[in-house]
Amino acid sequence: MLFGIPRARLERMLLPIGEHSKEQIRRIAAELAFSVAEKRESQEICFVPPGRHGEFIRLQRPDTDRGGNIVTSAGKVVGRHTGIENFTIGQRKGLGVAMGEPYFVVRIDALTRDVIIGPRSELARTELTATDTNWLADVPDGPFRCTAKIRYNSPPVPAIATRLSDQRLHVKFEQPVFGVAPGQAVVCYDSQRVLGGGWIE
Repeated sequence: MLFGIPRARLERMLLPIGEHSKEQIRRIAAELAFSVAEKRESQEICFVPPGRHGEFIRLQRPDTDRGGNIVTSAGKVVGRHTGIENFTIGQRKGLGVAMGEPYFVVRIDALTRDVIIGPRSELARTELTATDTNWLADVPDGPFRCTAKIRYNSPPVPAIATRLSDQRLHVKFEQPVFGVAPGQAVVCYDSQRVLGGGWIE
């Protein structure tokens, strides 16, 4: 989450947890009898109940038909769905089709409303571009080595990042990563230090 903070604001920010680990904060909260001490973590949208994103979209746009086809990457229609908002890149469960082997959402076409599925190998990506970048550190104009993450809980992967412009970034991974999804963040690190990042195109 730090990558999106404007650099000029960092020196004015107070991060109250400081050097404490999350486990230490939970222990302190329990000692103080705070009711949230054992609360489960959430990376969800705060105003949408977990697992209810599709329902939220339908409530906001009840007149919009979001249904479409479930299509294999080879182009074969294997089912129907009620809305692309129910799917995410890399999703395996809840596809509503049986393929005899694990299939994953490898792409979502918002224009045709097709959900494209394929074997896990088709999720592998070795590079991406991102836009609306924000940098918290000075980085070279040319390529530079870093580690990059495409999801908050994914491991950092060695990569070479290149600023394409003030707002665009190219990241080439040293090994394939799975589940690169447009609209998600890619964040570049130098060890534990957040350099910056952008929104995957």
